[in-house]
Amino acid sequence: MKIDITHYRHVYVIGDLQGCFAALKALLKEIQFDPSQDFIIFTGDLVARGEDSLSCLRFVKKLFDQKAAATILGNHDLTLIATARGIKKIKEKDRTQDIFDAMDGSDLIDWLRHQPLLIETIDYAPQRVEPKLSAIVHAGIPHIWSIEQVTKYANEVEQVLQSDIERLDHFLKEMYCSQPNAWNDDLSGNIRLRVITNYLTRMRLSDAQSALEFEFKAGLDDEMPEGYQPWFNFNGQVEQTHQIIFGHWAALQAKPIRQNVVAVDGGCVWGGELVAFNLKNEEQFKVFNPL
Repeated sequence: MKIDITHYRHVYVIGDLQGCFAALKALLKEIQFDPSQDFIIFTGDLVARGEDSLSCLRFVKKLFDQKAAATILGNHDLTLIATARGIKKIKEKDRTQDIFDAMDGSDLIDWLRHQPLLIETIDYAPQRVEPKLSAIVHAGIPHIWSIEQVTKYANEVEQVLQSDIERLDHFLKEMYCSQPNAWNDDLSGNIRLRVITNYLTRMRLSDAQSALEFEFKAGLDDEMPEGYQPWFNFNGQVEQTHQIIFGHWAALQAKPIRQNVVAVDGGCVWGGELVAFNLKNEEQFKVFNPL
């Protein structure tokens, strides 16, 4: 999905909500969000372990319907969809039962599965010499992929997620696996879709060939498995033309990485902060969950 953000006053990328609805309301007050002038892009994981996933889902969809927001899919969102299809069991720690019990729960989940894995933005603001390009994903983009490739590959998965129930279920049943852990142009079928999904929604560490390691979830100062580094340590193709904004990795605490790689998951659900990054002026806002 590509969005022209030129005409908006402010465009905020907000990190993983994880059901932290009170924090979202506090953050919108902090940034003085006006849906008639501003736009929000959420980095996925709208639901899971916070206090009110149902309200988060309803609110984001309401903003979407008002054409004031968009969201990408995170790994917890995919798990919600798989749980609704009976492929995964509800985890008590995810606190998503209210969604399944709600009268509009099925409609919300059906809307969610029609959201993208990647959003590309372009800003033709007159003060810019050249348009500003951004690529927003949940976990990251492997350094071996170009913007054309990641757009194509994300679309392959999106088409299946948005297709008929039989095709959707067939993929979801094979989505939960960490192998193969590296990209190969010859991959096909659900295995190919699984690898694409793992890059875009689960990636933290990779090696120089973009092979993934899935166990590490700590911070940059912690010891990492030999041969693996944060995916953004390898200067990727997309970073040469786009600013990459991502969530997913709470232990990064949304601290600065570099100009064209921006982390926005502040770990709100773990006692950290909910973060908004303004694409227009690169200002960052943070709030703690008031609960």
